[in-house]
Amino acid sequence: MTGVLASQQISALIADGRLSAQPAILPEQVQPASLDLRLGTVAYRVRASFLAGHGRTVAERLEEFEMHRIDLSQGAVLEKGCVYVVPLMEHLDLPSDMQAVANAKSSTGRLDLLTRAITDGGTEFDRIAQGYSGPLYAEICPRSFSVLVRPGMRLNQIRFRAGQAQLPDDALRALHAETPLVDGEAVISDGLGFSVDLRPEKGTLVGYRAKPHTGVIDLDNIAGYDAAEYWEEVHSGNGRIILDPGAFYILVSREAVHIPPDYAAEMAPYLAMVGEFRVHYAGFFDPGFGHDAAGGKGSRGVLEVRCHEAPFVLEHGQVVGRLVYEHMDQAPQQLYGAGIKSNYQGQGLKLSKHFRA
Repeated sequence: MTGVLASQQISALIADGRLSAQPAILPEQVQPASLDLRLGTVAYRVRASFLAGHGRTVAERLEEFEMHRIDLSQGAVLEKGCVYVVPLMEHLDLPSDMQAVANAKSSTGRLDLLTRAITDGGTEFDRIAQGYSGPLYAEICPRSFSVLVRPGMRLNQIRFRAGQAQLPDDALRALHAETPLVDGEAVISDGLGFSVDLRPEKGTLVGYRAKPHTGVIDLDNIAGYDAAEYWEEVHSGNGRIILDPGAFYILVSREAVHIPPDYAAEMAPYLAMVGEFRVHYAGFFDPGFGHDAAGGKGSRGVLEVRCHEAPFVLEHGQVVGRLVYEHMDQAPQQLYGAGIKSNYQGQGLKLSKHFRA
């Protein structure tokens, strides 16, 4: 076995008890190349973000950093600017040759809701060591909006891989020649580069900026909010915008992205020397994203952008991130967007599903 595990293989791990949960894992948690993870019943408000570290458990570290705990069973608000650790319902018992990586789900990232997985003995966020056996936790830090959460909500997801799955640049060029990965010239260097679209075909709307003082967002309230109450429109008539320090933006890639059925991809930040910003958070692209046969022709990558210390001029066509492609061990039986409830297939510039179109 070499590559990223497909949905049917994830289901087999569940059947074998390698992936377990209380309550049991639901079939709808299994995605084409990942498993959605669910919040448990308690959140720990902590003084600071932390990693367990070698030989330490998250429970031990919580004793050091816990300020108070919050019962989520009836729903509770996680406040903007605070850090919480929530035990997840799922438990791993990975085979010795298998590792995992976690990432925020698309809707989580588009709300500027920093969500990262941590594990016992872990020394990196979102990276689960080969053969790990133990509990999973989500560290949650709402950055732009306070959010109402309940047990069972799915804010992040986990992907499993065995062996070396990443495509080197030569293999990526060959794949692009065989089945185009973007709808233009492919910029390939440590992955497939993608750029920002600041010259839309129609109008001048190029993105959205989060408003600083807004109400709470109930994560179960789909299409329940007026975007204008939470977001300012960002317009450009000259193909550039200036990013403000500390501000959070939703922008869109210039390229339409294609993930063939035998591959998956992960969004990675571009080199730090590009500028004072980061494209971040929701980084998994499932097999079939942007695939014509799965209804995805023309799917763009939505970019969640935060500017750091200095104002920064972002220009149309500027490379802002890269997609790292990995090959699947098997093609998934169900592709992204093809008959499953995929919210962002065929997307352009789009806010999270919580806002009315």
